[in-house]
Amino acid sequence: MEQQPTLTAGLTAQVELTVTDADTAQALGSGDVPVLGTPRVLALAEAATVAATAPKLVPGWTTVGTEVELEHTTASPIGTVVTAVATLAKVDGRRLLFELRVTAGGEPVAEGRIERTLVDRQKFLAKALGE
Repeated sequence: MEQQPTLTAGLTAQVELTVTDADTAQALGSGDVPVLGTPRVLALAEAATVAATAPKLVPGWTTVGTEVELEHTTASPIGTVVTAVATLAKVDGRRLLFELRVTAGGEPVAEGRIERTLVDRQKFLAKALGE
């Protein structure tokens, strides 16, 4: 296996989602209103963090989420296109700190930070499976 990849601050990625019935708080069990649910906002933001680092990872390495701080401030009804942008703000060894912003039509929907850790995929899975 190759050595641990070297990641640098500034990596960024953007992902988009058009809100559907399946993305609502009602469908996700996080509320009873038919607007974009916070769990789906988080999943979209995490997808952006994964996309930001994926091109720089070497075979056998991946990242896993370890900490989240998210402020979901604006409701997004079905049909709204939301965009999540994640930027790698800080690298501390294997610890990666991302800043994130989610918008709809240029207006803020959510913001926060996500911490991920760089891991050797095989070792991580072996430990998780008790091997």
